[in-house]
Amino acid sequence: MSGSKQPLSVLVVIHTAELEVLLLERAAHPSFWQSVTGSREGNEALAETARREVFEETGIAPTAGTLSNWHIANTFTIFPAWRQRYPEGVSENVEHVFGLCLPERIVITPAPDEHRDWQWLPWPEAAARCFSWSNRDAIQLLPRTLTRT
Repeated sequence: MSGSKQPLSVLVVIHTAELEVLLLERAAHPSFWQSVTGSREGNEALAETARREVFEETGIAPTAGTLSNWHIANTFTIFPAWRQRYPEGVSENVEHVFGLCLPERIVITPAPDEHRDWQWLPWPEAAARCFSWSNRDAIQLLPRTLTRT
């Protein structure tokens, strides 16, 4: 059975100005650490997808920090374990990268059906812990991204 998930998503690197990054551990895949991710619903703008996913996965209010579009899009092959969520024949996803800068570390409320744990890490450690190359690469860009803003 094929799903209806759109192959258009966001990756949101949640971080502090001190370059600490929030990572979430996937509930169904222990040891798979990542930033917030999620697919667009309907015709919502990608910034709205980012805000919605941050709130759904962490409980962080959309107004808690500054959301920025990093203007990076990554195309990747969808892992076979998740391919049934997409329409028949869809094997690639386009992921748009955003950052959410918070004034400081905060305690989050992870969505229990999606995430089993969370932690704040310095950006090099966070990048090394990510299972996804696109997530790792985005976190590695964080110091340069903050200098541009």
